[in-house]
Amino acid sequence: MPVILKDGSVYEVSDGTTWIDVAAGLSRKLAKEALAARVDGNLKDLNLPARPQEKVEFLTFADQEGQAVYRHTSAHLLAQAVKRIFPGAKLAIGPAIADGFYYDFDVEHPFTTEDLALIEKEMNKIKKADFPIVRQELSHEEAIALFEEQSEPYKVELIRELPADSQVSIYKQGEFVDLCLGPHLPSTGKIGVFKLLSVAGAYWKGSEENKMLQRIYGTSFPKKKALDEYLEHLEEAKRRDHRKLGQELDLYGIAEEGPGFPFFYPKGMVVRTELEDFWRSEHRKGGYLEIKSPVVLSRDLWERSGHWDHYKENMYFLKIDEQDFAVKPMNCPGAMIYYKTRVHSYRELPLRIAELGLVHRHERSGVLHGLMRVRCFTQDDAHIFMLPEQITDEIIGVMEMIDHFYRTFGFSYRVELSTKPEKAMGSDEIWDMAISALKKALEMKDIPYRINEGDGAFYGPKIDFHLQDSLGRSWQCGTIQLDFVNPENFDLTYISDDGSKKRPVMIHRVVFGSIERFLGILTEHYGGAFPIWLAPVQVKVLTVASRHAEYAAEIAHLLEQEGIRVEVDDRNERVGYKIREGEVEKVPYLLVLGDQEVDSQMVSVRKRGTGDQGSLPLQKFVTQIKEEINQKS
Repeated sequence: MPVILKDGSVYEVSDGTTWIDVAAGLSRKLAKEALAARVDGNLKDLNLPARPQEKVEFLTFADQEGQAVYRHTSAHLLAQAVKRIFPGAKLAIGPAIADGFYYDFDVEHPFTTEDLALIEKEMNKIKKADFPIVRQELSHEEAIALFEEQSEPYKVELIRELPADSQVSIYKQGEFVDLCLGPHLPSTGKIGVFKLLSVAGAYWKGSEENKMLQRIYGTSFPKKKALDEYLEHLEEAKRRDHRKLGQELDLYGIAEEGPGFPFFYPKGMVVRTELEDFWRSEHRKGGYLEIKSPVVLSRDLWERSGHWDHYKENMYFLKIDEQDFAVKPMNCPGAMIYYKTRVHSYRELPLRIAELGLVHRHERSGVLHGLMRVRCFTQDDAHIFMLPEQITDEIIGVMEMIDHFYRTFGFSYRVELSTKPEKAMGSDEIWDMAISALKKALEMKDIPYRINEGDGAFYGPKIDFHLQDSLGRSWQCGTIQLDFVNPENFDLTYISDDGSKKRPVMIHRVVFGSIERFLGILTEHYGGAFPIWLAPVQVKVLTVASRHAEYAAEIAHLLEQEGIRVEVDDRNERVGYKIREGEVEKVPYLLVLGDQEVDSQMVSVRKRGTGDQGSLPLQKFVTQIKEEINQKS
């Protein structure tokens, strides 16, 4: 019986051979490492039988989808262990997630750290038992009856949401059974090592109207070394947490009186202002004009833009003079209002309009997270109004700007092209045209990209930029959205070369995404040790004794005159203590002043990360530091 391998070659097997048998026939190593099979493009369990002419590719832990199968099975291991220790626990859902898995439980007992250790111990017992993991398909009615008998109301609810004539798949391992699409590993013994990480609350189906469940997070790996490295990675991430560093470095915070509404302190405002100044400078070079639109605009505007129908649940509303208004969740309608303030000629296009606009979006309290998930933030928006024949050049121009920004901060990135979502405005023809234009620009720049089906904006497809930080984490920040729909909705026109009115095309784009979130990402990326051009304090002057205070003040004044941000520490403390404090504050340069420095009119320089640099004349130090600031190094 022929099956077709990934490379297109034909491999003959006997009738009744399973996919794990095929893997074993190809290589003992492959049989050991294979986690699932991709058969004719669909993921399948390894213990399913092969069929003639099917094309197979075996997935291992090196594949992202292989990791998902591995960790989904780990979630079932967790659920089985919890049911053994807490038989009254009700099962909700337990998917694989990036770098791990979780399972949600409805149980009266609040899970503790001690419980996690007990659950891990039970998971190890289940692993050692090496239960076969068996898929079974039931009718809709049979599945409901099974989970009603097992008193699993959440599973019953999920099944009832399926069509009545659908087949329902379940997976069994030992005494445990779960509703699941699969696929899974062949047996529980295939899981290597795992660690339960934390417990959190989670609403059923993510809705605050539903019951709060308990969610246990965990991770798993084939080898202990990989797990240990990941746990160390988590510890490093905790040390770099922007919420922790934001407080320690006195940059920003969230007050109880404003959940989700960040406060920026003086030092945080320095970093923020430097980011905004850099943004403005680069946009001026790129031919952008800056505007500022109102935070509150009428309901009529949001209905016209489509936000009222597609985004209403995330908006804040108010009444003014008995009329409905909304706090803006996006800046784009303001840019279109500006465009309509006068008649435009084709000669003016492309017209590039930029705005650092404050927007507000309603986020559930459970998902708020420092600066990363907030209820108000400043989008570094720009909207480009252009002729159809200018689309490709403008998209390329934006891509080049985004590349320049990210490389300035030391980020690498990957690109995704997101296509038409289920709920979208505009015809298929318009969407196809817009998607083709984005593809053309990406291919002209020879940028590799992945297709993200159905994740476009409701008014157009988009290119998303996922940057990678120093810990290897991915963050979606920049985006380029191509829009043929809103120029129609807002009746935007230009006078063409033949004197007729025609519709422009729009690009919506951001580089940072939001100033707040990008600042949080930067804080963690640098571990709070901002490059000198962003550092809130660039130089700290430290005195050895009180008699050196006058020279310290003189040095600080000269540095301030050169535009360098400086602080003086002339407290009556040991200089070693002051140096350690300056290092904890992550100041790029410390200047230590004692008798020798006063007598020679020099400065003793300590550089962050490298230590003592010896003594320099002040002017030479100023020249060096200004060059470093200008290079944004």
